[in-house]
This record gives sequence, C-alpha cells and structure tokens, in this order.
Amino acid sequence: MSMSTLLDVKALTVEFATRRGTVQAVKRVDLEVAKGETVGVVGESGSGKSVTSYAVMRILDRAGRIADGSVAFSGLDLRAATERQMTDLRGREISMIFQNPRMALNPIRKVGRQIEDVLRRHAQAGSMDARAKAIEMLTQVRIARPEERYHAYPFELSGGMCQRIVIALALACRPQLLIADEPTTGLDVTTQKAVMDLVSELTKARGMSTILITHDLGLAAAYCDKVVVMKKGEVVETAGAREVFAAPKDDYTKRLMRATPRPGSTLRGLLPEGTAPAERPAAAGSGETLLKVEGLLKEYPRQGVSKTWRQMFGGGAAATDEAPFRAVDGISFEIARGESLGLVGESGCGKSTTSMMVMRLLDPTAGKITLGGDDIGAIPARSFAASKHRRRIQMVFQDPTDSLNPRFTAARAIADPLLRMSALKGRHAIRTRCEELATLVGLPLDLLDRFPHQLSGGQKARVGIARAIALDPELVILDEPTAALDVSVQAVVLNLLDDLKAKLGMSYLFVSHDLHVVRLLCDRVIVMRQGRIVEEGTSEKVLEAPEADYTRELISAIPHPPV
Repeated sequence: MSMSTLLDVKALTVEFATRRGTVQAVKRVDLEVAKGETVGVVGESGSGKSVTSYAVMRILDRAGRIADGSVAFSGLDLRAATERQMTDLRGREISMIFQNPRMALNPIRKVGRQIEDVLRRHAQAGSMDARAKAIEMLTQVRIARPEERYHAYPFELSGGMCQRIVIALALACRPQLLIADEPTTGLDVTTQKAVMDLVSELTKARGMSTILITHDLGLAAAYCDKVVVMKKGEVVETAGAREVFAAPKDDYTKRLMRATPRPGSTLRGLLPEGTAPAERPAAAGSGETLLKVEGLLKEYPRQGVSKTWRQMFGGGAAATDEAPFRAVDGISFEIARGESLGLVGESGCGKSTTSMMVMRLLDPTAGKITLGGDDIGAIPARSFAASKHRRRIQMVFQDPTDSLNPRFTAARAIADPLLRMSALKGRHAIRTRCEELATLVGLPLDLLDRFPHQLSGGQKARVGIARAIALDPELVILDEPTAALDVSVQAVVLNLLDDLKAKLGMSYLFVSHDLHVVRLLCDRVIVMRQGRIVEEGTSEKVLEAPEADYTRELISAIPHPPV
C-alpha cells in the first residue's frame, strides 16, 4: 500500500449462509482509494456494491462473513480490528450515507438530537455547542429553516429531507473516508446537484476520500475520479472516469452506457442491440380531452405551537394563526386521450399533491377536476373508492416493493382490483385475466405464484403495472415508476409503458424529476415550482428550448455520461 492510499481492499470475498447453502455475494474484489480521491462503484442491483461497503465497515448481518481477502484502512487491518476499535472508527474516521434514509434514522428522536448524538459520541461537541453545530450541519446540507427542522421527527419530513439529514449525520465528524450508498435516491435534480456539489466541496476542502456507490452513470461521470464496474459480485472493469465512459471495454459496461438516458437518446435506443422491437405500435388515442383540471388549489393549515410553548422550550414552528400554506396554487391543465403529460419540478413543488388530488386520494381546497366530462372532483376522496369512476383512473406507485402487499403473491396482487371492482366471477376467470395481464406486461407466468421478496425490482414493477391496468383504466398516474430501478430495467419498463399506452389507448400523467425520462415518454410537459405552473408545452420545446429560467436550471442540473 502506497503512502497516498487510504483504503486498500485485496481479493475480498464475502459469503452468506442461506437455507440453500453458502452464497458468494462478493468474489475476490480489489478496490483502492487514494487520499482525496473519489471512486465510483457502479453496477446493477445484486452486483455486490453495497455488500463490499458493508464488509469495509464491518456491518454485515449475522449470515454474512468475510471469507477471504484483506481490508486495510490507513495502515490498520480492519479484518483484525476489535469491535470496540470499529465502533470508534465508524462515524469518526469512516462514515456512511445509507440508501434508505428513513431506516437509518431513529423514528422517535428529533433529527437535531440525532446529529448531536454523533457529535458527542466522538467528542466533536459538548453540551454548550452541540445544538449550534447540529443546526450548522442542517444548513450545510440545504435544509430550509434549520432552526425549526432541528425539532422535527423523521416522519414529519419528506424522503428528500430525510436523505439530507442522513448526509448531515455522515459528515458531522469530518471523517477521512465517506462511503455514499446511493446518496441521492429520492432527490430532485437540483437538490441532487446541490448535495453532490456539497459532498465534492467538503471532500476537497477536508482532504476526504469518497466511495460513491450508484447505478446512475451520470453521477459517476460527473463526480468521480475513478470508476469500478461490478457485475454479479465481481469487478469487470476499473479505469479513470473519462476513460470508462469514453471507451468502455467490457460488454456489461457498454450495456449500462446504452441504457442510460441522455440528450439524443430514444426509447428503443436504450434497449440492448437486437432486442428492441422493429416498430412502435400505432397510437390508439383519439385526441379528445380526457382530463381537465381548472383552478386546482390545495391549502394546509400551518402546523405550529403556541408562543408560550416556544418561550418555555425553545425552537418550534410559527404560531398556528398564520395564513395557510398553499401546496398547489390554482393550476389548470388538460390531458387528451392517448396522451402522456409529464409533471416535473423539485421536491415540494406540488406535483405529488396534484397527482393525489387527480387520483382522488386527496380533496382539493378549490378547483374542478373533470374526467371524460364527469366532475370527479366533487366526489369526496373518502367516497371515491366506491364510485363507478374509481376503475377509470389508476396509479403506478414509486416504490415497487412498498406498493405491494408482502403477503400477496404476484397473482393475488394483480387480482386485487379485479376482485373489488370487476364483473368477473369465479377463480378460473380471475386467474385467466391475471395471466393475460402478466403476458401483456412481460411477466413470466411461472412467477405469478411468487411473493414480492422472491421477485426482482423489475418484476415487481411489472406486477404494479399489471395491477394498474387490470380494469382497463382511461388514465394512469405514474409516480416515479422507474426511480428505484436499475438503468437496464428502467429501459425495459419505459418501453413497456410506451407500448401499453399505444396498444390500449390509455393516457398517462407522469410525475417525475428525471427530465431525460420525461422527454422520452411524454408528449407534453408541465413544469411546476412552489405550487404554480411556470412553463408548459411539448416535450421537445420545453426541454430543448426552455423559456423559463427555472426550467433551464433544472435541465442544467442533470448529470449524464459523455455522449
């Protein structure tokens, strides 16, 4: 190990004991990180990226063990280190940003106190300055109103905010090595850029080293000095970032590059060569207006505490007599039959609230929602599930795992809306329809009797889509349906959605912060900011020649590999 090397992993092999025998999750992996260097570890789910980092941190679960190889950090043999030594190193010298922020936070402790805990545990703050330092960390990771958010619990914050809290925890003690495991999952493009710029700046200013684990090749290209590509537990390619993306050598790396959306790419072009259908199915839409939204408004009362409470305990939110917060501020738009409309913007812009109101899971404060001439906005959300209109509008949720009942097989999940709202009777008829839907979305029939934990992310996404189209809806709301998927799986799912829309004549409301994906799938785009529409038009016009400064800011924030 050279003097400049901070982390040196040699021939690392990690095994897991399972009911079916021992499984090698990582096979003879070599990884070297120099002081001040940022190394990207890229690959699809199951490639061994996260397991490698867990082995370095010595936080493998009980079934896992390091079977072979060496892990040296700043000259210290981590395999031989005691648990007490590792406890002292974790957080102070080696820190980690975990992929699931809500699971990484204590749900019953205020986030500011959790940052204080880390600072005090490693003697970085005392009782007099811990609160000030915690608020400073919240400010550094771009948390709005940090003094107020200091008192918030994780369940009171959005997923993006929780992610930033986890980043603040990881950076609080100024570690030498930061392991970032999918650190921008769930963040919009501008926040993603702000967070990654922050991590990059801190790395350089403090002489830190970073391991960036990601399936986003754009992030790796923009922020990494060196890239390690993993597949099925093995390293298949290692080189400088520019070299890997300019001239990838391994076929697997080439396939990942092809599947990554970027300017100039097409839906069919994302698929591996020789697998894309020759032609896109002809569109079945008529062009008449299906959904009409007029003056849609959603207000929430300001959550707060009394002045007396704030004087007694400090902090807290504003008083409860403040004007209500407008999450959606009088927007209007239309969707034609057979059309895809993209709804984009940063977290908190109101796009999810809009989709929830259109889906009739949330009542608007004011405004009108018309579906095929019927005023569905007048039907209370609590009553809409029992109305005849429920089957006309369905939703594909963001997380394909959390949106499925873990106790339902794939067939039972797909059959759920059929059992509730269809005229089909009898087990045979329901099963036949489930098999038709599985075939339509490309889900092998032998997977229908498996449970969600036995399916891959792409397979679970197909189950969610099959369930959403089971009742032949006129409008499907897609809430970030590919955000949690690998790029190659995302390419397949996007092509599937495009084909289904053309075959079945459905309309889509596609909610996303990935503008490249929106450009590929949507006919028109609406850009929202602070509850209002700032720009709308065709995808080509808005995303290639934007008029609003905010839209240009969103587009410029998107990282992507070199063309």
